[in-house]
Amino acid sequence: MDRYFYEPARGHGLRHDPFNAIVGPRPIGWVSTQGADGGVNLAPYSFFNAFCYKPPIIGFSSIGAKDSLRNVQDTGEFVWNLVTRELGAAMNESSAAAPYGVDEFELAGLEKAPSRLVKPPRVAAAKVNFECKLSEIVRLKSAAGMPADAWLVLGEVVGVHIAPELLKDGVFDTFGAGILLRAGGAGAYAEVRPESRLDMMRPV
Repeated sequence: MDRYFYEPARGHGLRHDPFNAIVGPRPIGWVSTQGADGGVNLAPYSFFNAFCYKPPIIGFSSIGAKDSLRNVQDTGEFVWNLVTRELGAAMNESSAAAPYGVDEFELAGLEKAPSRLVKPPRVAAAKVNFECKLSEIVRLKSAAGMPADAWLVLGEVVGVHIAPELLKDGVFDTFGAGILLRAGGAGAYAEVRPESRLDMMRPV
């Protein structure tokens, strides 16, 4: 046998599920929302990515019906905040399983900044923020059609904030921003650094 094989439905038999370590490192969906009652929530999601250029659409998957999902369902808005190395500890603090009504900005010692087009605040220290309007919410399901305890939240990016120092001759400095990624395992992360860069041009 030249490969370790398992069927997820029967268990992986390993010390830690390899699925989210293999699909990684992944961008972090650090999402701020505001409920209909005005309460603010901030939470990181490791199942997050971009899905469309025009219009620009990003999405995160809520495993379980968490506060972010509830707030987006109620208001139709959210903000994504870029996690960089210097914000890693604060991001981790905001992942605490706090009851509804607890302000994770305060929990993590983060300052809020007002958004321009949506009500949820931005993380002031984040070098990039995407203001988003809800496109759709999809409850995920198995191949057999059974509903999963997970909801994919998709939003159109309607406003973008970028720290000026990260724009080099009109190009966003991906490798100089210190972007932090989720790398699977119990607590592994990775940082995008210049030495990790590899350029390949698409065939014409």
